[in-house]
Amino acid sequence: MRLMIALLLISSPLLADTSEQISEIRKVDHFGQGNEAALKAVQDLSKSNPDALVPILEAMNGANPIALNWLQGAFESVAGKALDNEALPADILEKFTLDRTQNARARRLAYDWLLHVDPQAEQRLLPNMLDDPAYELRRDAVDRVIKEAKNAADGAALPLWKQALAGAVDEDHVKDISKAMEKLGGEPVNLIDHFGYLTEWYLIGPFDNREEKGFDVVYPPEKEIDLSATYDGMKGEVAWQKFESEEKDGKFDIRKLTEHHKGAIDYAYTEFESAVDQEVEVRLSLKNAWKLWVNGELLFEREEYHRGQRFDQYQVPATLKAGTNTILLKVCQNEQDQSWAQEWEFKLRICDPSGRAIHPADSQKAAAR
Repeated sequence: MRLMIALLLISSPLLADTSEQISEIRKVDHFGQGNEAALKAVQDLSKSNPDALVPILEAMNGANPIALNWLQGAFESVAGKALDNEALPADILEKFTLDRTQNARARRLAYDWLLHVDPQAEQRLLPNMLDDPAYELRRDAVDRVIKEAKNAADGAALPLWKQALAGAVDEDHVKDISKAMEKLGGEPVNLIDHFGYLTEWYLIGPFDNREEKGFDVVYPPEKEIDLSATYDGMKGEVAWQKFESEEKDGKFDIRKLTEHHKGAIDYAYTEFESAVDQEVEVRLSLKNAWKLWVNGELLFEREEYHRGQRFDQYQVPATLKAGTNTILLKVCQNEQDQSWAQEWEFKLRICDPSGRAIHPADSQKAAAR
């Protein structure tokens, strides 16, 4: 019966009105323009037969977050009706889940609904998803191996913990895995290497940020990167100095490495060698106001102080070119005198969208030798 349904769905042409409804939904913009038309399209699309499931999932590729929400709602309505009628096509959903070229959120959606009709798919699919580009699928795959490792005899556990580590991209996973491996006599996990934290930076400063007025001031490092230059700073002449963090968690502590200043701005600069042209994410965490440039392009800024700090707090899409890429970070400190307002530090790494570290090409070559 399921094979007949699958063949029917594969051969069934996409109705013109379904295509138009999807197109209308994808037109909605980040500011809600087109919401009224999108709502009508979602209501109509939600009445579709199961042959609309894959087109809806495919439409999630390249859709903005607002359109993604609308499309997901429509998919769930269609999938729910198909499930009630025992017509949810498991084989087609599995094929879509396994297609790594598709949108990660769409693949996860297909997987979740696949489990409604084929619970055994979890055991069949997750073992091959430890390197999956879809973050949630990858995390589930790591969770599965961690559970196996916890239930394994000591002799079999360490290889399983190492297998979990190979796929782990989350701080909680890596810390748990590291503790378990050390308890079994394994080496502690090198967090800097595993997550790809950049720990060598040139610093220059302090520049004036008293009364928080320096965030939008264009100081010389924003105009040029000349590591041999000197400039007038907040307390006299300033020059670039090279520092390397020795913190095991990848933290680059400006306050610890240099004289501590309040109402000040430091610039941190480094270079990243990329083997190829590639789309990446710059992930960073810090408590202070900041601006980020990659290859001279301002990618993101946030003027907020002491908001808190957590793993991969900010995720900024960036494009790296093959060869040398420049990274400039403006880190602003205000004048609050509370103990929790004294920290002046950051963590920054380059990774793929799933959170897997991308290491500089020169370090990859060195590791291969």
